[in-house]
Amino acid sequence: MAEFRLTTVWCIEAPVQPVWDAIHDSLHWPGWWKNVEAVRELQAGGTDGLGAVHRYTWKGVLPYRVIIDVRVTRVAPLVALEGEASGALEGVGRWHFAADGDRTVVRYDWHVRTASAWMNALALAPLARLAFRWNHDAIMREGGLALARLLEARLVDIE
Repeated sequence: MAEFRLTTVWCIEAPVQPVWDAIHDSLHWPGWWKNVEAVRELQAGGTDGLGAVHRYTWKGVLPYRVIIDVRVTRVAPLVALEGEASGALEGVGRWHFAADGDRTVVRYDWHVRTASAWMNALALAPLARLAFRWNHDAIMREGGLALARLLEARLVDIE
């Protein structure tokens, strides 16, 4: 297993509420985020989504798909969302939201380990690890741009 600690920061010229709403409603991500091929609810959660389990099919720039299940473990409206991933990747994803004047700063922390045999084998090679990281960054860059388009806002900054 290879471990990855990845962080993405988006600064979007939009209030926190619509940014939160779009991210919190992951069942609709395939409609605006091209890298999310499918999201299927496997288990309903509470009214706020806590405890829900969704299966995500991701497609990046590289010629492979990643399928993961995510159980929502924390919902702090307008502040944070957290989930535990299992499947091809295992670990934790955390969305953080903060108002900055009329902008919203979104930070996504993705701390995962590879769990599929082919990813484990490839991740031993430093070049493959760089390719996995590059692919993740490309997916997240597109996500920030897509979210800005959805909200008819401007993506001011991305890391």
